[in-house]
Amino acid sequence: MAHMDKLSYNSEIKYARNSVPFYLKILKKDLKKYKFIYIMAIPMVIYYFIFHYMPMYGAQIAFKSFNTAAGIWNSPWVGFDNFISFFSSKYFSRVLINTILISVYSLIFSFPAPIILALLLNELRNKTFKRMVQTISYLPHFISIMVVCGMIIDFTATDGFINDIIEFFGGQRSSLLLKPESFRTIYISSDIWQNVGWGSIIYLAALTGVDTQLYEAAVIDGAGRWKQLLHVTLPGIAPTIVILLILRIGQIMNVGFEKIILLYNPATYSTADVISSFVYRKGLLEFSYSYSAAVGLFNSVINFILLILANKLSKHVNDISLW
Repeated sequence: MAHMDKLSYNSEIKYARNSVPFYLKILKKDLKKYKFIYIMAIPMVIYYFIFHYMPMYGAQIAFKSFNTAAGIWNSPWVGFDNFISFFSSKYFSRVLINTILISVYSLIFSFPAPIILALLLNELRNKTFKRMVQTISYLPHFISIMVVCGMIIDFTATDGFINDIIEFFGGQRSSLLLKPESFRTIYISSDIWQNVGWGSIIYLAALTGVDTQLYEAAVIDGAGRWKQLLHVTLPGIAPTIVILLILRIGQIMNVGFEKIILLYNPATYSTADVISSFVYRKGLLEFSYSYSAAVGLFNSVINFILLILANKLSKHVNDISLW
C-alpha cells in the first residue's frame, strides 16, 4: 500500500513538472529573484539576435543565384551549384590548406602562450614587478589592428629593424612580407605578441581559485615548485584550459580576414590566402555574393562539426564539456 502511494505521489510530481503552469511559475520566480541579471543580459541578447541570428535568413543565397534587383526571396534557386563550383575550383585546396595550417600553428604556439605567461606571473612574489609585467603585456591588445599591421610592415621592410638584426648576424636584407615562406611565422608571432597578455587574464583568475591548502599539503609531502606546478596548479586550472581549448577548436577554420588582408599580397597568396580573405575578395570585390555565401556557409558548418566533436571527445576523456 505504501509502495502504491509512493508511485502515485511520484506520478503527480512528474505530471506537475511536465505541466506548463509549473514551468511558468518557476520562470516567474526566477525572473523575480534574478531580475537585475536578466536586465544586464538584455543588450547582449539583442546584439546576438540582430547580428548573429537575423543574418541567418540571408544564408539561403548560398543556394541561389542572388540578384540584388530581385532580392533574396525572388532570386532563382541553383541548389548546390555554388558549393560544387567552389569544391572543383583551383582555389579550394589552397585556401583550405592555408586556413588549417595557420589555425593549427596558432593552436600549437598561440594557445599555450597565455597559460605559460599566467603560470610565470603566478610565481612572482614581487607585486610591483608583477603588475608592471602584466600592464606591459596587456597593452598590445588595445592597439588597433591597423596600427599593428603598420608596425609589422615597417619592422619587416628591407630597412626595418628585423632586417637590421638579420644583417648583424650575417644574413641578407629582404622584404619579409614578400616571401611566402615567412608569412605564417610573422602572422603567428605577431598574434602571440598582441594577445598573450590579454589571454592570460582568464588563467590568472582561474589560478586564484586553486585551494591554497593543496599547496601546503604538497609542501609537507616534500614537493618543490616544479612538482607543485605539475600536481596542483595545472590540475586546478585544467577545466578552464579544456573549455577554452574546445572553444578554440570550434573556431579553427575562422582565421580573421582583417589582419590577413592588411598583410598579404599576390606574392604571398600561396601561403597567406585563407577562406575568410577568399570570401572577402569574391563577395565584396568581385560581387559574387552567392558564391562567397556558399564558401562562408561551408566554413561555418566545418566549425560547427569540429566544436561538437571536440566537446564530445573532452566529455568522454576528461568528463569536462561545454554541455
